[in-house]
Amino acid sequence: MADIKIYSAVVCPYAHRTRLVLQEKGIDFDLIEIDLQNKPEGFTKVSPYGKVPAITHGENRVWESAVINEYLDEVFPNPPLLPTNPIAKAQARIWIDFANTRLVPAFSTLLRSPDFQKQEEAKQELYKHLEFIENEGLGKLSEDGPYWFGESISLVDFTFFPWFERWGALKHYRGFGIPAEFTRVKQWKHALKERESVKAIASLAGGNAHSKEFYIERYAKFAAPVPVAA
Repeated sequence: MADIKIYSAVVCPYAHRTRLVLQEKGIDFDLIEIDLQNKPEGFTKVSPYGKVPAITHGENRVWESAVINEYLDEVFPNPPLLPTNPIAKAQARIWIDFANTRLVPAFSTLLRSPDFQKQEEAKQELYKHLEFIENEGLGKLSEDGPYWFGESISLVDFTFFPWFERWGALKHYRGFGIPAEFTRVKQWKHALKERESVKAIASLAGGNAHSKEFYIERYAKFAAPVPVAA
């Protein structure tokens, strides 16, 4: 039995983040799938918020994906997934915060909101966020490398990627794909898709967990029908 147990849900992008880190570091773990619509009794003893992901490490428990991922990076330091340089580490944390407070809320609003006007506003906001990532993130930090910090994969890459893997559902339900002008974003997404840790999660879920069709099917209940504009 592994020391690490992760409480996860296959559709959850937050849990996806932590599973990517576990795979990338080669950490042995037990995967416990949680039905978020029918949570098991006692789950809040592991995850006080009642959310995934949460992990137990021996007698310890940690929840919230960004916190879990830094914990794993400190406890299992190889390969390192944060820069050692203080300013680069600060930049990494800024981008993780950007994902959590800007990109993800706009993505969620566009997918879930039944209000046409809010959808249009979310599209504009998402476009601005992609533009900022293209120019201020990948354009300035990655140089010629495929990842956020160049040749080295980091927590930043794994923080953003689950939403980009789900972008096909956003395009299907809301008609908003990744615009062609964001070439660095597209190259970055392709590089992540080829990562062994990314492929490993798909194989554990029967080989189709990262397909566009998988997310279209799973997100059908979240995406209210697009209302007709007046």
